[in-house]
Amino acid sequence: MSFISPEYVLFFCIVIPIYFLLPYKWRWLWLLVASYFFYGYAFPQYMILMAIVTVLNYYAALAIDREQDEGTRKAVLIGRIALDLAILFFFKYFNFFSDTAASIFGLFGQTYPLPHVNVILPIGISFHTFQAIGYIVEVYRRRIKPETHLGIFATFIIFFPQLVAGPIERAKEMLPQFHQRFDFDEGRAVDGFRQILWGFFKKVVIADRLAIYVNNVYDSPQEHSGLVLILATVFFAFQIYCDFSGYSDIALGTARVLGFRLMTNFRQPYFAQSVREFWRRWHISLSTWFRDYLYIPLGGSRITLSRTMINLMIVFIASGLWHGANWTFVVWGALHGLYAVIETWFEARGIRIFPSNRYSAVLKTLLTFSAVTFAWIFFRANSFADAGHIISHLFVFNGESLTAPFEGALLPHHIEFALSFALIALLMFVERFEGRWTISGALARTPAPLRWAVYYAATAAVMFSGMYGTGAQQFIYFQF
Repeated sequence: MSFISPEYVLFFCIVIPIYFLLPYKWRWLWLLVASYFFYGYAFPQYMILMAIVTVLNYYAALAIDREQDEGTRKAVLIGRIALDLAILFFFKYFNFFSDTAASIFGLFGQTYPLPHVNVILPIGISFHTFQAIGYIVEVYRRRIKPETHLGIFATFIIFFPQLVAGPIERAKEMLPQFHQRFDFDEGRAVDGFRQILWGFFKKVVIADRLAIYVNNVYDSPQEHSGLVLILATVFFAFQIYCDFSGYSDIALGTARVLGFRLMTNFRQPYFAQSVREFWRRWHISLSTWFRDYLYIPLGGSRITLSRTMINLMIVFIASGLWHGANWTFVVWGALHGLYAVIETWFEARGIRIFPSNRYSAVLKTLLTFSAVTFAWIFFRANSFADAGHIISHLFVFNGESLTAPFEGALLPHHIEFALSFALIALLMFVERFEGRWTISGALARTPAPLRWAVYYAATAAVMFSGMYGTGAQQFIYFQF
């Protein structure tokens, strides 16, 4: 079930009132039932898989906490993580590695023995797998006590607002909230609905509109060159940001209405002045997960410079593979790793390319955005061949009309073209504004007539300027 579907609107209107009308002791059960319905709406068979994974992680955590022998505790931990990753591997990566192996076998004239497995990828499998692994590791490290209430633990794993595309919540922050009583609070609900509205605006008005141009170019890149390819790549940078952060806003807002606080997943990433800073602002729940459970265990930055740079490459390549079962994602992750390694080396050597002033800050921001946007080519391209063509033709100018890829838009293409730029400008203005104040806080202090005018304008934009029907796009991170 998608957040932007009519089914979800109905689901939301049923779940929220009943949650607050129920006695406190039964609310966890209602959330659990609602979350399983949300998860199994399209593919109910995967509810069984989710239940099995939940029960196994629940009892493994209890065993780790109860056991005093360190060797046994570590064996249970490794076994549990291995099984979680094995399930993830089977559904997400088996065909990827199998096809790669088949290609290698073919080079030597050999037939690869394993067949292609036709399975549907369970939605959000990477997210809830990482959330479960984080929980089990924290129990092993004795930083948290295991949750003894199976129902509440199950709700933590499958909590519907953040189930499909995060944020990847930490058990230490999230589990205690399921033991708190949240009565309906008008101010909290208003904050939540504001964030939901902003998320819808970013997704259906901005991201899905930019997707028209991006899809028309990236689905047939050989037909384009020069400025069209550059513009499509820049549009994709904003499309994926508005798509993913829009989902996060809806998730955080929905949880907020219920009383729960989820971690912030984005913090104006395109204003970052380095790639490492970009990853402290982009998909924060994933980048901190890799920091806590991979980078630091590898030694982090407490070791030699060369080992630190190797660790950075490992983390970013793993992040690329996490995003998708395709070598283009691996290259995307490796590019970010290379950026981070170069920045780390320069910093260790005390080398400064730009002086510290406001003009250099703008240059560093533009340079970082350019590096990140270049890497997005591999993220979006359908194949290495497409990525190679795009990169080799970025600066080949044949006088192609910039508005041509918008010919398939629902409105006249020149209007869509101008509107796309206006929406990006609006987004960046709001992002810059949010760097100092929150939108909710600013609107709360705004006189009521102006505040409601903003609400009506945003709602009207979502309803009448959103891309629905043939223009609607599934959330990009649903595939992960």
